[in-house]
Amino acid sequence: MESKKVNRSRMNPLRNLIASVGLILAGSPLWAADLVMVEQPGCEWCALWNKEIGEIYPLSTEGRFAPLKRVDLRAIPEDLDLNRKVIFTPTFLIVEDGREVGRIEGYPGEHFFWPVLEKMLIEKTDYRPPGPSSS
Repeated sequence: MESKKVNRSRMNPLRNLIASVGLILAGSPLWAADLVMVEQPGCEWCALWNKEIGEIYPLSTEGRFAPLKRVDLRAIPEDLDLNRKVIFTPTFLIVEDGREVGRIEGYPGEHFFWPVLEKMLIEKTDYRPPGPSSS
């Protein structure tokens, strides 16, 4: 009986691959959103965000859920559906399917950024942090 199971799995590698991918995806968040950072050259607050958060953001649970996309203030894509015009930099837009669902204007420091971002992701998307605090 065992040999038949082994033979079946050898005969259907596609089924095994699909099952393996399913197990991997079950433990990983799907990229349902993006974090769009609207910036411009010479923005000191953008530079501060880059220094304090930029390198670690992709490693965070928030960054894995909502990968960072950077956009210049003067070159915002026309197909990005915004709730209102972006005036300040940095402005962080939580975007799903090309539509803004949340916004953080400005960057007064990492102690403000992480909890506000987490709260907005929880309220506006399918994001669920892995523990009491993800940052």
